[in-house]
Parts: sequence; structure tokens; C-alpha cells
Amino acid sequence: RLYLLWTKFILVWAVYSSFFTPFEFGFFRGLPDKLFVLDIVGQIAFLIDIVLKFFVAYRDPDTYRIVRNPTSIALRYCKSSFIFDLLGCFPWDIIYKACGSKEEVRYLLWIRLTRALKVIEFFRDLEKDIRVNYLFTRIVKLIVVELYCTHTAACIFYYLATTLPESMEGNTWIGSLKLGEYSYDHFRELDLIKLYTTSLYFAIVTMATVGYGDIHAVNVREMIFVMIYVSFDMILGAYLIGNMTALIVKGSRTERFRDKMKEVIRYMNRNKLGKEIREQIKGHLRLQYESSYTEASVLQDIPISIRAKISQTLYKPYVESTPLFKGCSAEFIQQIVIRLQEEFFLPGEVILEQGSAVDQIYFVCHGALVLASAKTVKRRLF
Repeated sequence: RLYLLWTKFILVWAVYSSFFTPFEFGFFRGLPDKLFVLDIVGQIAFLIDIVLKFFVAYRDPDTYRIVRNPTSIALRYCKSSFIFDLLGCFPWDIIYKACGSKEEVRYLLWIRLTRALKVIEFFRDLEKDIRVNYLFTRIVKLIVVELYCTHTAACIFYYLATTLPESMEGNTWIGSLKLGEYSYDHFRELDLIKLYTTSLYFAIVTMATVGYGDIHAVNVREMIFVMIYVSFDMILGAYLIGNMTALIVKGSRTERFRDKMKEVIRYMNRNKLGKEIREQIKGHLRLQYESSYTEASVLQDIPISIRAKISQTLYKPYVESTPLFKGCSAEFIQQIVIRLQEEFFLPGEVILEQGSAVDQIYFVCHGALVLASAKTVKRRLF
């Protein structure tokens, strides 16, 4: 529970960092005191998050088992995003000033954009939450993607203008800009809000390919970036249109999961099922959603002979090692193997109860079973 609260806390910092990193790169060369203190606090929070990740269990993407081994957790994190997370926590503003304000150092700020992955993961989890309207979630996600891309482009547009000396301001898109009777001469002296609004306007107009003619690239570097930006916008536009079409047509795997979950909840409410069995049912649905590619439906188009070979490869060693089948013929074991089906069970779930009629045999491939009764002490079976 405490770690869940921490993930929400660090998500807020990830949103702030993802937004502020392009802004810092474009509009600041040395942070003001208040923003500098806020930046240091944020980096300390992310350093704490790095330490915590070395102790947080994860679900194996292949076996769907929860991995709690500290060595495995550490190796997995070190092989994934540890380096980027650590570099993102460096105080690049201090390093920039210590290196004599070398412009190349400021490019390392972009490493912090890897924190946007936390925001992406948040939206992915939100799409599966049936308490939140799916259409609303997807539309908000698409709007955030579009606004973030234009925000980043706006910061880069202004950065390109500030790389030229003040004597050449007229050779930049903003220095040569004139709206009505208002001129942007000596634009560095203008307030930050006006500069950002103008840059964002340029980014949005360019993305929408409106082309009013009032604002445009002037020098070669700005032209090159505009060409790259417009090319990227074509891909972004295809992504947005494709997602909107999917919302209208429906049928995505996430939507089918949500619809199934809603039907099950209505069934549980109508029959007034208890809390424990409710959690088990919902847990199984989530497990099926995450591990759907292991279901028998994936192999239904494969010939029976090949499916039999797959079953032999996966399950035959478990059957042969079971004392119950010692001495049985290979043909008998083969008939058992080809009839086996893979099933997953959540921790704490009761598989068989004493006194129940048994019509199935289970082979434990991964995990552990606990044998318990009212009169005996619990024993762990492997």
C-alpha cells in the first residue's frame, strides 16, 4: 500500500519532469533559484525511486510468476533503465555551469525524457480500469500526446532562435516576426509567457500545416528542423487518426477485456457474491488478459500432430517424474500428455477442497501448493 502511494507521488514528479525538461532546455541557461531548489528536490525523489526499484518484485513476462529474488530483480533493472534513470538524476544545471557553460552539456538534459515512460504506463493501466470511461481515457491520452509533441517543438524552436548572437536576432524566426504593428525586435527582453505562447503558436501552426504566412523559418537550421518536424507530424497524424478510428470501430483487446469485466461484475452483483470470490474472479480475468497468448486458442489452427509434439516438449518431463506413473508404458504417458491443458492460479486460491469429487489431475510446473486442514498444520508441497 505504501509503495502504491509512492508510485503516485513519483508519477507527479515524472509529469513535471517530462514537461519541464524541454522547457528548461529551450528557455533557460541556468535555472532561477526557486526552480533550482525544486529541481534538486525532484532529483532526490527519483534517486530514492531508483533504490526502491532494487527491492520491488516483478512479474516474469514469460512464466507470469512473481519474481522476488533480489539478485534477479537487480539484474533485470540494471539491464533495462537503470543507466538512464541514474543519468537523469545528475544535476545537469550545476554541471553546465561548472563546465564553463558549454552548450553540449545541456543536450544531456534530454535523458530525463525517459521518465515519460511512467506516464505512458499510467495511461496503459488507466485504460484497463473499468471505473473510468474507456473513450474518455483514450481521448485524453491522444490530446496529451499531441500537446506534448507541440510543447517540445515549441521549446526547440525558441532554442534555435537563441543560439544566434543578439546582433543576428533578425535572422531568426522570432526576431524577424512582426504581428500587426508589434515587432519582436530584442525578443530576449520579452516576458517568458509571451515568448512561450509565440513559440507554441509557431509549433501548432506548423503541425497543422495551416501556413498563415505570418510566421515561418528564416535560417537554414530552422528550415531543417521544420522539415523534420513536419515529417514527424505526418506519422503523428496517422497515429492519432488510427486511434480515433479504432475508438469508433471498437474491438481492441483492452475493450474486450473491459466489456467482459463489466459483464462479470453485473453477474456478481445480481447474485450477491462475496468479496473473496469476487476478487478471485476479477484476478483470473486480469490474468487471462495478461497471458492470453498462452491459451489453447492460439494453437487452434496448428495441426494436431504438431500440437502433440508441443505438449510432449512442455509437459512430458513433469508426467514422467511423477511417482504415480512410474513403470507406465510410453504409450500411456503419451495419451496423458496430449490431453494436458495449461492453467494459471492466483496466490492463495483454493484448487481442491477435502470431500470434493475429483475429476482432474494437476501437475505443478511452477510455484508451490500448501496442504491444509482444520486439524493439521499447514504443509508446503512442491
